[in-house]
Amino acid sequence: MSQELIQQDPWASLKAFTTARIALGRTGTAIPLREVLNFRLAHAHARDAVYSALAVNALQEQLHSFYLPVLLLHSKAADRYEYLQRPDKGRQLDAESITALRAADEAFLQKDVVIILADGLSATAMNVHTQPLLEVLIPLLKGAGLSLAPICMVQQGRVASGDEVGDILQAKVTLMLIGERPGLSAADSMGAYITYGAKPGTTDEARNCISNIRQEGLQYEAAGRKILYLIQEALRLRLTGVGLKDNAGLLE
Repeated sequence: MSQELIQQDPWASLKAFTTARIALGRTGTAIPLREVLNFRLAHAHARDAVYSALAVNALQEQLHSFYLPVLLLHSKAADRYEYLQRPDKGRQLDAESITALRAADEAFLQKDVVIILADGLSATAMNVHTQPLLEVLIPLLKGAGLSLAPICMVQQGRVASGDEVGDILQAKVTLMLIGERPGLSAADSMGAYITYGAKPGTTDEARNCISNIRQEGLQYEAAGRKILYLIQEALRLRLTGVGLKDNAGLLE
């Protein structure tokens, strides 16, 4: 379609500051064909992300560089279709995973932090962002003198699946890194959920969440420092959730 037929939106200059769908312009009373096609492409990327799978072998190779044991776990959801239809099963570990955690060496127990990786609703996000975020975060955690449990990777996992991990390993704080529900401008967004004293039955008001970790959102260095700050505050106050405010960077 000729560019002359598209009436530009007066907000067009704001497109330089966001990937949100603003200032699309119009052709008569319709959205320009280019924007319709872009929308359909974004929708396809979001659907692909929901059905994507953790690149388990590649992630294991990447995690070797952090010199931490890695435990492979699975939720009660047998496959992706059951995961999407039965959210409750994604929140619970299967029997084999619980047995493996309970058999863990005593040296793995009672650490300050356990890092848990789960596919969530976008394994794409985990496959892309796990290594670069941990390259920032793990040195920060170790530099702060915090002890780390083995990294746990949960396939077909939701946020609450990390509560069983933290409870069995007796970790003070659980850090769940998980693929977030894809949007139509971000199919690869990672979220970080921080929970103090996690146990089965913990509800969301007892967690702190850092969202939109990706190169076009909250970048790795900023995300790593924010996670460290909240973990240190959680350990100091012995709580997370609505009682833990993010006061980093505020004037005294």
